[in-house]
Amino acid sequence: MDPAEEFLAQLPTGLSALDEKLGVKFLEVSSQRIVATMPVEGNTQPYGLLHGGASLVLAETLGSVGAGLHGYPEKFAVGVDINATHHRSGRAGLVTGVATPLHLGRTSACFEVVISDEDDKRLCTARITCALVPRDRLA
Repeated sequence: MDPAEEFLAQLPTGLSALDEKLGVKFLEVSSQRIVATMPVEGNTQPYGLLHGGASLVLAETLGSVGAGLHGYPEKFAVGVDINATHHRSGRAGLVTGVATPLHLGRTSACFEVVISDEDDKRLCTARITCALVPRDRLA
């Protein structure tokens, strides 16, 4: 089993219930790139556009997985900051989030997450920072 598969397999609850509700599907997980999709349908605001909060959930999931994989097995990741700029509206189909590291340190990890539509148009740019906490603090 490769380190990414091992990391995902050891998550206490697997993919979170929220990610499952939103339809998040991982396509690629490595130490340098995490990719997942999410449908627009079912994740919209009252005007039928992709909800900005849904984009943030996708970004936090990708960044947290990246940070967790970086800290694994000695540390686990806890989100401490996330921000996003919404560039255009998602209207239909799938959106794809791609997380790449900006900083991979001993006590923190920071990722940029770009969310695009099926035409590869950027919908959202997010940045997430996670603290890396020793696993013995989990108990």
